[in-house]
Amino acid sequence: MIDVLAPLFRGEFEAYREVLVLADDPRPGMPLDRLLAPAAFGDVLGGFAQRYNGDDRRALASLWAKHYIVKLLPPVMGATLLLRWRLPLSLHDTAVVLDEGYLPQAFRLSGKGEPFAADVSDPFELFSGLLDDHLQPLFQAIASQVKLSPKVLWSNAGNYFENLLNLMARAGMPAERLAAGRILLDTRTRPDGSRNPLFQPVQYLPVHDEQGQPTLRRERKVCCVRYLLPELELCGNCPLKVRPPGKAACV
Repeated sequence: MIDVLAPLFRGEFEAYREVLVLADDPRPGMPLDRLLAPAAFGDVLGGFAQRYNGDDRRALASLWAKHYIVKLLPPVMGATLLLRWRLPLSLHDTAVVLDEGYLPQAFRLSGKGEPFAADVSDPFELFSGLLDDHLQPLFQAIASQVKLSPKVLWSNAGNYFENLLNLMARAGMPAERLAAGRILLDTRTRPDGSRNPLFQPVQYLPVHDEQGQPTLRRERKVCCVRYLLPELELCGNCPLKVRPPGKAACV
C-alpha cells in the first residue's frame, strides 16, 4: 500500500488497500509497456479466454479491460478527488500484477506521487495522468491489436467512472470533492478543443417499471460487445436491450 493513500481504504473501499503499491511489494509484475506488446498481450488474452467458450477477441479484450478499470479507478479517483494527490500513471511508470486468471490484481507504481498544487482545479489537469498518460495509450494498444473501436473501451471506463462517483456520493463523500469528476463527464471537449472520450457515457431515460410506475433507466451509450461471446447475455444497462443491433454504437 502507498502510505499517503491509507485514509481512502475504509468501509467498502478496504478491498483496494493493496491495489496501488510500490517497489517493495513482493508480487511479480510486468511493466505495462511490455505487457501491451502483441505477443505478451496475446498470451494474457489467451489465458483470460480459458474461462469462456467463445473466442471473439473483441469481446474478450473489452471484458478484460472492464476488470482492469474496476480495479484501477477506485484508488486513483479517490487519490485525485479526495486527497488531491497526483500519482505517476504513465505506462513506463506502471507494472501490472496479474492473478492466476490473468486479471489485474495490483499496479506497482514507480513512486508515490505528490500533492497537486493548490491552484489546480481544472478536471482535465487533475485527471491528465489517468486519461492521457494511462488510459489513452492503454486503450489504443488494445484496440489496435484486436480491431476494436477505442470508443468501446472508453465507454467501459466512463460507465464505471460515473457509477463510482455515485457510489462515493452514497458513501457520504462531500459533493464538492466529487464535483471535478462530474464536470469531467459533462464537458464535451477538452481545453484544446479535442473530443472528451468520457463525455456523458451514460444516459438516464424515462421508462415505466413492471408496476407501471415512472422511473429512470440507466443506459450506456456504447455497447461493450460482451454479447459476442455466446454464453454471455447483454449487460443490464446495454443500449441493445431497447434498440436492435445496428441502432446502437458497438464496434
